[in-house]
Amino acid sequence: MEVKSTLMVCNQSELKAQTGVTAGQTLKALVGNAERPTDRIRVALATYQPNTVEDLHWHPIEAFYYVISGHAIVRDVKGKEYEAGPGTAIYAPPGIAGAHEWEVKEGLQLLSVRATTESVRKLQFTVDKETMRSYVDLDELARRGGVSFKSLY
Repeated sequence: MEVKSTLMVCNQSELKAQTGVTAGQTLKALVGNAERPTDRIRVALATYQPNTVEDLHWHPIEAFYYVISGHAIVRDVKGKEYEAGPGTAIYAPPGIAGAHEWEVKEGLQLLSVRATTESVRKLQFTVDKETMRSYVDLDELARRGGVSFKSLY
């Protein structure tokens, strides 16, 4: 029997960084994309510039982050603060109860793991801290394939 290898190996230094959803953030897609497809996970190397703030938000899927370098304050939906530095693991369950906010103190680099490769399920919903209402930018929704006007007539 012949077995064809499905192992994927990539060096992040050879990958092109893409702009993230927040100003000051870049992403390098490691696996779970068109070049290196996977069945169920998407992993990216996320880099944040100092003083970057990613507003309180949640995802409809679970997310896991592992801090490689740098320092940030992570806040939960209730405003509780957590110090995040090298070696810190952060798990955000799906839904508003897993909402989180990043305040980057010094350049931050982390692994970002999502539990799906489905583009429409990788949305990020921003939370209004006063009303707790969630919203997503229409351009981002369209980019992820979450808007369709095919059935208007």
